[in-house]
Amino acid sequence: MYSRHRFPSEIIGHCVWLYYTFPLSYRDIEKMMLYRGIEVTYESIREWCQKFGQQYANQLRRKRPYITNKWHLDEVVVKIKGQQYYLWRAVDSTGNILEVLLQRHRDTNAAKRFFRKLLKKQGFVPRVIVTDKLKSYEAAKNRVLASVEHRQHKGLNNQAENSHQPTRVRERRMRRFKSAGQAQRFLSAFEPIRGHFHPKQHELTAKRHREQLRQRFEDWREVTGLTSAA
Repeated sequence: MYSRHRFPSEIIGHCVWLYYTFPLSYRDIEKMMLYRGIEVTYESIREWCQKFGQQYANQLRRKRPYITNKWHLDEVVVKIKGQQYYLWRAVDSTGNILEVLLQRHRDTNAAKRFFRKLLKKQGFVPRVIVTDKLKSYEAAKNRVLASVEHRQHKGLNNQAENSHQPTRVRERRMRRFKSAGQAQRFLSAFEPIRGHFHPKQHELTAKRHREQLRQRFEDWREVTGLTSAA
């Protein structure tokens, strides 16, 4: 995986981890590495993130906690070069990000497309979906998820709405996304990687939180090739 790369996997993996886990720019990471005596350009860091980020994210998805059968769905407006897009997002009842999809529309066809991608990725049908009162959800659900219970209530959907916040932070840090393709590629890697390193600290004791992070660091070392699977 790292053939013909001048830097070892430890440095590449560390830079990718920094970029997707914290609100840092490529230039920020370049400075941080220089502080440690490692001279690497921000262009190289960008190439590593684009090349390896999705690979790491795909492997972390397979290591994530059990996915519940109650899913929360929501969509939020994203402006890209003056054009309005909608970022569709699904999370389970424990906050695991299940899928994100950037689309130009917020109609029934867009909702159907999102449902189908979500089902393909998860491989099973949920027991319940929770959405706001957007009519497109109901119309698409009747065609794609006819047997699934559907609860429509804005107050019940805080789980999905709150999950947009880290994306908003990164969007501001990046001074908005440059294109729809760039946004989709970034978010497809960002959501699994960031989520892996942000267990719900407020719901855990300090000891349990540290234990979870140690395990997740070990998972990261495995997916980046620093350790082999037991």
